[in-house]
Amino acid sequence: MANLVIDNVKERTFDAIVIGSGASGGWAAKELTEKGMKTLLLERGRDVVHVKDYPTTNLYPYELKYRGETTHADKMANPIANRCYAYKEDSQHFFVKDEEHPYIQEKDFDWIRGYQVGGKSLLWARQTQRWSEYDFEGPARDGFAVDWPIRYADIAPWYSHVERFVGIAGDRDGLATLPDGEFLPGYPLNAVEDHFRNVVNKHYKGRHIISARCAHLSQPQPIHIQQGRVQCQHRKLCQRGCPFGGYFSSNSSTIPWAQKTGNLTLRPHSVAHSVLYDKESGRATGVKVIDAESLEEMDFYAKVIFVNASTLNTNVILLNSVSDRFPDGLGNDNGLMGKFVAFHNYTARISAEYDGLLEYRTDGRNPAGGGYIPNFRNVERQEVDFLRGWAAAFGASRYENRNSSGIGSELKHGLLNGTWSNWRVHSHMMAETIPKEHNRVWLDTDKKDKWGVPLLHVSVDYADDDWQRRQDYYEQMTEMYETAGFTNIKTQDDGRRPGNDIHEMGGIRMGHDPRTSLLNKWNQLHLCKNVYVTDGACMTSTATQNPTLTYMALTARAVDHAVKELSKKS
Repeated sequence: MANLVIDNVKERTFDAIVIGSGASGGWAAKELTEKGMKTLLLERGRDVVHVKDYPTTNLYPYELKYRGETTHADKMANPIANRCYAYKEDSQHFFVKDEEHPYIQEKDFDWIRGYQVGGKSLLWARQTQRWSEYDFEGPARDGFAVDWPIRYADIAPWYSHVERFVGIAGDRDGLATLPDGEFLPGYPLNAVEDHFRNVVNKHYKGRHIISARCAHLSQPQPIHIQQGRVQCQHRKLCQRGCPFGGYFSSNSSTIPWAQKTGNLTLRPHSVAHSVLYDKESGRATGVKVIDAESLEEMDFYAKVIFVNASTLNTNVILLNSVSDRFPDGLGNDNGLMGKFVAFHNYTARISAEYDGLLEYRTDGRNPAGGGYIPNFRNVERQEVDFLRGWAAAFGASRYENRNSSGIGSELKHGLLNGTWSNWRVHSHMMAETIPKEHNRVWLDTDKKDKWGVPLLHVSVDYADDDWQRRQDYYEQMTEMYETAGFTNIKTQDDGRRPGNDIHEMGGIRMGHDPRTSLLNKWNQLHLCKNVYVTDGACMTSTATQNPTLTYMALTARAVDHAVKELSKKS
């Protein structure tokens, strides 16, 4: 029997364990296996195999029972999921259902989750912007959060490394606030978007309208063909899973690539309960896992562990990783774990109309979504009463109106001879929020989920400075709209709750000092160096950019460091 136990332990021992198979976890698996590490990739949800497990991807609207909408019953049962823009009949199978995975909202918070292999990389909006030097310097310059332990120069080569493999469409805009990357051809702006760009360039120094940068293969390179991916077909059905691999997901890209090395073991239906810690060595030894289906408890072992379970779940796992040495969570001597959670404020929109350039109309679909306005507030110096700033999306389109009021030949004529609307322009804000200690999460002392993991309390909310940024967005965008000749300008508060931006960050932030942060410049826990955190939980501040590209770059950088450190010990 002793030999059987030893053999069983050997079967459950790897060089590395990665918790979570989303964008950052997939990158950790790819990088580790490429470097020869026998790697266990744990995913709490079911397996989703590229192409095979996209059941709605090629359905026509009339083949969907509810024509793409969710039912009233589903809306009542899943109010949180239904508030997500991407949650529809064709994609709801990739979302967590509210009642199946409860959490405790101390304040209103929409925790949007996708528990399956690939995680939310199947559902993300695919917008990809690099951070700039200004963003990494922000906390030190403005006095919020703590100083980032890295600067743009530290991560720039890793941005390039990730971009070449992922495939990012964009233009080389030459902006210090939004550094250029390794781009495939960008998607052009349409006539009115380009008009707005020219007006802003002429009248506003330091403000720019650029083509949005996105993780779509506008012109695949050999590395993408090797992955089995082909050119984006501009279907804009991405939330269904793309059978062409036209946009980046773990399922179409990093996980199959890791599997081809022969070094990956993928284990779905595996709920990470906690990280195991050995007091004598001062290192983590593995991960305690609960089988999601059988509820069997088992331990897996490794030399290095990457926690990439998504921001709040990563906080859950490490807070639940208690021992005699760390009674409040692994590496949590300073009591800061779970605190300084931040997000992006997406509550503001502004629309208008334009009756010029009517000789043009939109044709086809732009997977990038149109234009992007990089942050121009408080970049080089403090200019206004609030800290940091906001970015924005911008787009313009026309719609064909068809008359369906008649019958017979009159109806046919009305349907075949539509009239075009004037231009409709639209924008939504993407504002930075300032990490605050009272925005935090913690574990319940009594209530647990069906897998024995304590339920998470979430107490995260907007603050007065968030409304200051929003008001500035309304004022500045209105002025720019007026300058461009847009009319019927309308501002809107879309009522989004925190979390609905799906950009929650922090709780296990990076920093120089173990007294004020949890992770060092290599994304290692200060107090347990063989545990790395490279998903959104590691973020010290949020900037205004969509964060996924930064998570992936930090992950590749951290894996490189981890493998080099292990080689020193061998």
